[in-house]
Amino acid sequence: MPAVATKPLLPEASSGLNRMFPPAQSLSGRQKAAIIVRLLLAQGADLPLTSLPDHVQAALTEQIGLMRTIDRNTLATVVEEFCLTLEQVGLSFPGGIEGAMKMLDGRISPAATTRLKRMVGATSKHDPWDRIRAMEVERLLPVVAEESPEVAAVILSKIAVPRAAEILGRLPGDRARLIAYTMSKTGDIAPDTVLRIGLSLVGQLEVVKVSAFEGSPIHRVGAILNISPSVTRDDVLRGLDETDSILAGEVRKTIFTFAHIPARILPRDVPKILKGIEQDQLVKALGGAKGDAAEAAEFIFANMSQRVAASLREEIAAMGRVKDKDIEAAQTALVIAIRELETEGELVMVVPEEEAE
Repeated sequence: MPAVATKPLLPEASSGLNRMFPPAQSLSGRQKAAIIVRLLLAQGADLPLTSLPDHVQAALTEQIGLMRTIDRNTLATVVEEFCLTLEQVGLSFPGGIEGAMKMLDGRISPAATTRLKRMVGATSKHDPWDRIRAMEVERLLPVVAEESPEVAAVILSKIAVPRAAEILGRLPGDRARLIAYTMSKTGDIAPDTVLRIGLSLVGQLEVVKVSAFEGSPIHRVGAILNISPSVTRDDVLRGLDETDSILAGEVRKTIFTFAHIPARILPRDVPKILKGIEQDQLVKALGGAKGDAAEAAEFIFANMSQRVAASLREEIAAMGRVKDKDIEAAQTALVIAIRELETEGELVMVVPEEEAE
């Protein structure tokens, strides 16, 4: 009687049933991944497969297309192995610079964010033109206007026709004609060249300019002049008028002094701002007010309680002679108190009509 063979059959000698139901140990990692994805989809899971790199998505799709049928034991083994792998994971990372940037959004400096965006734009495997096509006309218009006619022609050729028409219509006539002519010469541009242009443009368009200062230069000048002595403020504004009258006008719009209180402060906020200044400073600020500042003082008196107003007027009457610089310092202290309340959101200043326009 011949001996019974104990060695398992090789795949080549397996029956058709074995070829239909391959054992779990003979499956590759890609095949196991296809099984897990197929199972989860069958259970109605919403898998974010688009977050995978393009080549991984393609490989997974191809593998699913090659698979046929597996038995229950093989499925159970693959699922058990998958669950065991998940249990052994202690911490996961987003994968890729883009994912890391999303995770750290708001937690890294603008300068670092700008540098990383440039890096992503230069190395991204995604089509940069998808991002460019999604950008607003207002962002694309300056680039089309300033870049070389060849680059501008490529941009208008790659974006949607209605957007291209809008941009072309907003360009000067000679520039529009030159770009239109150049577009007729773009037929022989290699795809790699167009891709490089797109990557360069994404890096340029998605860079956020980072300023070393808070606020615009005009507002910084206005903020400094706000608390400068009136002699200095008037002298600087006269100089600006001579150098750049438009700039001087913009700076004047940002200046808020004691004399501006009636036009910029709501009557209901007067009691609130008086809490931010010491009594002796308030007496000096109101008692020494002259000219336009006197109107501001009367506005403040009119919007406080009659008892408090009467008490302040008595103190002012008893006040001796006060130096002009001390009066101005007291008025500046009140202005600073108002600005602090505005910064803290405790009051909203009225916008002058010329600024609102």
